[in-house]
Amino acid sequence: MDSKKTGKIYGINGPVIYLKGKTGFKMSEMVHVGKERLVGEVISLDKDITTIQVYEETSGLRPGEIVEATGSAVSVTLAPGILNNIFDGIERPLERIAESGGAFITRGVSVDSLDTEKLWDTHITVEKGSLVHGGTVIAEVPETRAIVHKCMAPPEIEGTVVSVVPDGRYTIQDTLVVVELANGEKKELSMAQRWPIRVPRPVHHRYSANEPLVTGQRILDTMFPIAKGGTAAIPGGFGTGKTMTQHQIAKWANADIIIYIGCGERGNEMTQVLEEFSELVDPRSGNPLMDRTTLIANTSNMPVAAREASIYTGLTLAEYYRDMGYDVAIMADSTSRWAEALRELSGRLEEMPAEEGFPAYLASRLSAFYERAGMMQTLNGETGSVSIIGAVSPQGGDFSEPVTQNTKRFVRCFWGLDKSLAYSRHFPAIHWLSSYSEYLPDLAGWYADNVSPKFVDYRNRMMTILNQESSLMEIVKLIGGDVLPDDQKLILEIAKVIRLGFLQQNAFHKDDTCVSMEKQFRMMDVILYLYKKARKLVAVGMPMSVLKAEGIFEKVIAIKYDVPNDNLQMLDFYKKDIDDFYNSVIEKNG
Repeated sequence: MDSKKTGKIYGINGPVIYLKGKTGFKMSEMVHVGKERLVGEVISLDKDITTIQVYEETSGLRPGEIVEATGSAVSVTLAPGILNNIFDGIERPLERIAESGGAFITRGVSVDSLDTEKLWDTHITVEKGSLVHGGTVIAEVPETRAIVHKCMAPPEIEGTVVSVVPDGRYTIQDTLVVVELANGEKKELSMAQRWPIRVPRPVHHRYSANEPLVTGQRILDTMFPIAKGGTAAIPGGFGTGKTMTQHQIAKWANADIIIYIGCGERGNEMTQVLEEFSELVDPRSGNPLMDRTTLIANTSNMPVAAREASIYTGLTLAEYYRDMGYDVAIMADSTSRWAEALRELSGRLEEMPAEEGFPAYLASRLSAFYERAGMMQTLNGETGSVSIIGAVSPQGGDFSEPVTQNTKRFVRCFWGLDKSLAYSRHFPAIHWLSSYSEYLPDLAGWYADNVSPKFVDYRNRMMTILNQESSLMEIVKLIGGDVLPDDQKLILEIAKVIRLGFLQQNAFHKDDTCVSMEKQFRMMDVILYLYKKARKLVAVGMPMSVLKAEGIFEKVIAIKYDVPNDNLQMLDFYKKDIDDFYNSVIEKNG
C-alpha cells in the first residue's frame, strides 16, 4: 500500500467530498477516508481539486481529516466462496458484518470479502513445465454441490510453470502454482485474484445469439424469448410483479449460476428475497438453490454511491463465472434505483442536468452496463454467457420516462408489465401488445431443431389472433359484442383461450409453475387445432352460442392444470375430444 499519497478533506457534500491541492491520486482509485477509514473512490481530478465519492454514510466527517490512497481501483476478490453468499454493494459479506456490527452496517467496517481461513479441496490441473496464459485453469475446487470452481490464471499472465503444490486442502490465499514470466520474473498464483469492477473482463470473441435462455414461463419462452447472453428489461409500475417475474426466472431458467442484485429496493423486500432464496430447492439437482446463487443486497437506506457500484460488482462476479464456461443470469432489481443514485450524485457534483434531472451520461452508462452481456468464447477456449434481466420501475408506471426509454434502446427484449392485467390477477402481467423480442429470428433455427419446425409459425398465428382481438375489443366497447358476426366472436373466444390457458401461469401450481418447451408447443398445437375445427363449424353456419354450449373451450383452457408435466401423452386425447365435439355439433345441428 502506498501510504505516502494522502490528502486533507476540504469540503463535504453528502457522499461527495473534496480535497484541495495536489494529492497524486489516480482516477477511479480506491481511498480510505477519515479516522474511520470509510471506503471511497476518486471520480474527478482537477488541477487543485480532487473529488471523491464515499460508499458509506459521511455524517460526522470533518474538514481536515486525512484521506489515504490505496494504489488500486475499486476491485472485487474473485475466488471460491462467492456462491451461497450475500454481499453488500462493494462485496462485503453481510453475515460477517452482522456478526461484528449487528443488523445495520456500521461505518468503516473492515471484513474480508471472502473467507481466508476456510480450507478447500483442491485439484491442481497444470504440471511443472506446462505453459499457462490468461484464463488457463490452474486448479479445480468443488465450491458447492452444484458448481466446480475453476481457478484461472489472471488475464495478463503468460509463462511457464516452475512449481506446483500437490492436490490437497488449501485456503484461497495459499500459493498453488509458481509461473516464470518471459522476463524471468516469478509470479505466485493462488485461487484468489482481484479485478476492478468498472473494467469488463477480457474475452476471445463474442458469438451472435443462437440459443434461448429457457425459463419455463410460456409468455417468455414462446412469445418473447431471450437468448443466452441476451438482454431484457422488465418495466412496470408498483405491484405489477417485476420482482416475482425475476424470482421465477431465477428459479427455473436453464442458467448455471444466478446473480441477484437488489439495487435500492425496500429492505423488507430484500429480506423476503433472502429468506425465500435460502429455502428454495434447485429443480435441477434437488440441492438448495443458493448453491448456485449469489445475492448482492443494497437496500434503499444504504448510501447511494454504493448503490451505483453494486451493479458493477454483480457484473464482475458474473463475468468471472462466465470465464469458467458457465451460463450466468443476472437479475438487476432495479436499474431505476441505480439511475436515481446517478442522478443524486450528479446533482451533488453540480453537473448540468438533462431530462427529468438525470445526468446527460445516463444513456451511455446504461449502454455500457447492458453491453457487458453476451455469449463469449473465453480466453481459455470455453463458451460462457452473461444474460442481463433488468427491472425498471418508472414512476407512476410511465414508460415514456428517460430510464425506460433509454433502456429500450439498448435491450433486445422488452417485457412490459401492465397494471390492469396485474389488478385483474393475470400473472405474469406481461402485456403481449406492448412487449417484443428481437431475438425471435435468431432463435428460429434452434426452435426448429429442438422443438418443432412449426414452432415459430404457431407462435405467430397466436400473436395474430391476439392482435385481432385487440382491434375487435375497440368495436365491442363502442357497440357491444352481440352485433359481431360469428367468425369474429370466435376470434374473441379463441383469444380468451390463449390468454387464460396459455399466457396466464400459476407460480404456485406444481405443473404450471414451470413448463417444458415440448409442452408449450403441444399446448399451442391443441389451441390452434380447436380454432381450425371451430372455424369450419362457423363457416357452415353454426352459431357461436351452440359451440360455447359444448364446454370445449373451458376444457382446453384447463390443459395447463389437467395435464401433468410428466405425462404429455394426455395431450393427444384433447385432439380426439375436439374431433368428438366437431362431430357432435354437426350431428345435432346438421
